[in-house]
Amino acid sequence: MSNPPLSANSTILGIESSCDDTSAALLINGKIAANITASQDVHRKYGGVVPELASRAHQSHIIPVIQTALDTAGITIHQIDAIAVTQGPGLMGSLIVGVNTAKGLSLALKKPLIGVNHLHAHIAALYIEHDVVFPMLCLLVSGGHTQLIWAEAPGIYSLVGQTIDDAVGEAFDKGSKIMGMGYPGGPEIAHWSETGNDQFQKFPDSQTDSLDFSFSGIKTSLLYFLQKSQQRDPEFLATHRADVCASYQKALIDMLLKRVKKALKEFPAASIGLMGGVSANRLLRSEFATLGQTHQIPTYIPSFEYCTDNAAMIAQAGLYLGQQAQYMSMGALPYTRA
Repeated sequence: MSNPPLSANSTILGIESSCDDTSAALLINGKIAANITASQDVHRKYGGVVPELASRAHQSHIIPVIQTALDTAGITIHQIDAIAVTQGPGLMGSLIVGVNTAKGLSLALKKPLIGVNHLHAHIAALYIEHDVVFPMLCLLVSGGHTQLIWAEAPGIYSLVGQTIDDAVGEAFDKGSKIMGMGYPGGPEIAHWSETGNDQFQKFPDSQTDSLDFSFSGIKTSLLYFLQKSQQRDPEFLATHRADVCASYQKALIDMLLKRVKKALKEFPAASIGLMGGVSANRLLRSEFATLGQTHQIPTYIPSFEYCTDNAAMIAQAGLYLGQQAQYMSMGALPYTRA
C-alpha cells in the first residue's frame, strides 16, 4: 500500500551525509526546529576529504546527531511523519551510511522515506527563510559543483550552465594549497583578503562561449605568477600574501558574477538566488546582493548555517517531494553523479 501525500505541517526528519558533514534536522509545521551538524576535522591534515575516513566518521556520528536533533526539537523519534535523506550526488561511502540509516528507521517506524537530490536541497535552503518569487536564476557554488540553475517553481529546475573542469570551491582549495595555506581554502583566502589589495594582480578569466564556467586557467596563472615572483624575491609571498589572496578571491567572484549577468540577459528572472558552501563568502554575498539591486529584483541568500551541507535543507526539500508523494523505494541506491 502506497503512502499518502504529506501535509504542509508534517514533521520531517532530515539526514545529510553526502561528504564530510553528518547532519540531522527536524522540520515541524513548516519551521526548522533543530539543525545539528558534526564536522570532521580529520581531513584537514590531508588537504582534502579522504572518502574512507569520511564514511567511518559518519558511522560514529550519525546516531548521536539524530538523537541530539530530536532532543533539541523536544520530540521523540516516534513523532516524525517522514524521513528525508540525501540520496546523491556525493561520496558513495558517505551516502550509504545516511541512506541505510534512513532505511532502517523507515522500516522500524513504518514511516515513508524520501530520497533528496543534494543540489536541489541547496536551492530548497532558500525556502527556509524566504518566500521566493519565481522564476528564479540560481547560482549554486560549492566544493564539488558550480552551476547556474533556472528554477520555475519548487522542484522544477533546469541546468543552464556549469563548470567544465573544477568547481569554484576547488579553485579556492587549490589556490590555498599553492600558497602553502590550510584546508578548506575558501575561509583561509577570505581571511587574508580582508587586509589585501584586490587590484594587486589581475588574473585571467577562462572564457567560454556558453554560460559554462572554467577555473583551471586561473589556478595555473596563480601558480606561474608566484613561481616567477618568488624567483625574483624569495620573500614575495610572505610580504604580499594578503594582496595575492584578495586579488585571487576577487577574480574568482568576478568570474561567477560575469556568468550570472550574462544569464540574466537570456533568462529574464523575477529573482536571483545564491546557495552552496561558497555562498558563505562575505564578498560574494555582498556583490551578489548588489547585482540584485542593480537589476531591481529580489535577491535570496541563505543564512550561514544553511550555506554549507546541512540537514535542514534536506528536510525542506523533502517536504515538497512528500507533498507530491514522491517517495524513495527501499531498493533504491545512493548515486554519485549530478
